[in-house]
Amino acid sequence: MLDRVDRMLIAVKDRARAAETFATMLGARPDRESESAHLNARRTVMRLGESELELCEPAGAGPVQDFIDRWGEGLFAAGYASTRLEALAERLRGLGVPFTREAGQLHLPGTSTFGFPMVISTLVEREREGQVSFLYEATNTLATDWRVVAARYSELFDLDASRFSPIASGRFGYEGTLTLFDPPARLDRVELSQTFADRPSAMRRFVDRRGGDSLYMCYIETHDFDGLKQRLLEAGATLTPRGGDIATEREGLWVHPKNLHGLLLGVSRTTLAWEWSGRPALVTPLAD
Repeated sequence: MLDRVDRMLIAVKDRARAAETFATMLGARPDRESESAHLNARRTVMRLGESELELCEPAGAGPVQDFIDRWGEGLFAAGYASTRLEALAERLRGLGVPFTREAGQLHLPGTSTFGFPMVISTLVEREREGQVSFLYEATNTLATDWRVVAARYSELFDLDASRFSPIASGRFGYEGTLTLFDPPARLDRVELSQTFADRPSAMRRFVDRRGGDSLYMCYIETHDFDGLKQRLLEAGATLTPRGGDIATEREGLWVHPKNLHGLLLGVSRTTLAWEWSGRPALVTPLAD
């Protein structure tokens, strides 16, 4: 009942300043302003490829202000979209899952979803804009056994576990699965990454700081990797290459959270993510 990774919600102190950052770094375009009584926040909604960013500035005491007071600016919630929002709301009610409905969105707190706050909207098809193609992943870093989480997400969202793709990384010290919604048509998913106390890593340190299961980062695909990398470098971003050298990297990178108001962002070129998503044959060879 989840179809797309649709948006990310970023808690920021000053949404006008944050909008300038995301425009400069990623070519995001301001689309509209809105307010959320539930979050007690004013929001600047920006277009990012086919997806959206909601830059949430607290209007006073509430969830966004609490997040900033505790953690500083950063990734507040992962946004997904469904063509069956009403049916999904009924399913969640039937399962006794707490959520808040506001302005056509379902807000699920992290207490409902293993430290992974979610906002679920009705699916809207948008034309692609700029160098970014779309968001396709948010990462649920875990202390909990990933199998338990995968089973629960399958139950909550009526996901087909036969479509999931197992993952493991010695480099980053995790094991888990990708809860792919519609492979091989699309990459959209939640990444479940279980970390381990005896495998020190940035992910595990994050889990320890957050006190357990948590929302860690998100990923975009770009159809103009070279151009987007150059944009980021010219804007002064600190980039970590997938390979060994950012100067020659043409496939994947990570943008440091200090550059994007606390957001850790992964970037991959078109189709590359299929390499670790169970269908490496779908990766288009890199053009010269």
